Amino acid sequence: MTSLKHLQDQINAARAAKQTLRIRGGGSKDFYGNALGNFAMLDTRAHSGIISYEPSELVVTVKAGTPLVELEAALADKNQYLPFEPPSFSAGGTVGGMVASGLSGAARATAGSVRDHILGVQIVNGAGEVLNFGGTVMKNVAGYDVSRLMAGSMGTLALISEVSLKVLPIPVADATLMCRIGQAAALKLMNQWRAQPLPINSTAWLRDDTASPAADYLFVRLRGAKAAVDSALGLIQQNVEAVGGTATPMDPVAAAQDWSTANNHLMPFFTKVPADDLCLWRLSIAAATPALDVPHAQYIEWQGAQRWLWARATEGAAIQAIASKAGGHAALFKSSACGLETDKEHGAFQPLAPVLAKISQGLLEQLDPHQVFNTRRI
Repeated sequence: MTSLKHLQDQINAARAAKQTLRIRGGGSKDFYGNALGNFAMLDTRAHSGIISYEPSELVVTVKAGTPLVELEAALADKNQYLPFEPPSFSAGGTVGGMVASGLSGAARATAGSVRDHILGVQIVNGAGEVLNFGGTVMKNVAGYDVSRLMAGSMGTLALISEVSLKVLPIPVADATLMCRIGQAAALKLMNQWRAQPLPINSTAWLRDDTASPAADYLFVRLRGAKAAVDSALGLIQQNVEAVGGTATPMDPVAAAQDWSTANNHLMPFFTKVPADDLCLWRLSIAAATPALDVPHAQYIEWQGAQRWLWARATEGAAIQAIASKAGGHAALFKSSACGLETDKEHGAFQPLAPVLAKISQGLLEQLDPHQVFNTRRI
């Protein structure tokens, strides 16, 4: 019996028994989304392996249970990578989990999201049917773009069995500047840089409260042609110095390690929780939004469009209101260290607008009419 047939059989058995399944790969993102629920687990890890990889075509097709580190190693061997830099959070993360969570790393604002790099998917719906959408070329646009709907679906619509992804060559030049600059000035500069043809790949701002006195840092990573990166380095240094800051080039090896550490939430901002009853909130807002009027430490990415902060679950309504006013939304990304049941009692995600909620419900009814999958996750 093939691994796909085995997964189909489990879905069919669950449907017949009116049982709910919780799709799971390596479990690296079990903390994300609403409570998992006490449901039978559908483990995808046996359905693993790279099906096809054409470096010259910049396309890879891989089974959903494949470890993300395995895919990244295969790409690196050909000097290629996933430009959206998906966070893995642990070595057990899978490709299916990467797509289902829809999470992108530090380069998302310039390189695009997981969804932007999906060319096609194979899924198994709640009726146990194997369905294929999209393809392996960017021009395949016939019909509804169901393949990209799988990004961020959190295992609620269907089981992702295979995915075809667009990959890119690793940039020729890569440089990171460490700038000493306050949050308000950093946000203004990032807004200014977005309007210019600069090879800025990623930005990250944070305050180091362990220093005495506390120090503010803006990290700027540039990637692309060497001439373009070298030119931009000088311009950014001038811009930072013009507002009273300093900008120092980082050692490339140390910078690469720092970006990876931040991407996987292993840096002190994420690991040293200010208080046990605080939750990690993720705000996705308009990049041009100035400094938020909140009494919380923040970590700011995506040139201002993604902001992380630690706050109590009871502050959720206020935080979501702030995010809405800034043209976005907020999600309770990780529960408090206390693991209070009340952390997610109102849901981890901001409620959808009525029209979007209606569309979402229609998709669920089409792909999983028997409610086999754990729709409570989102």
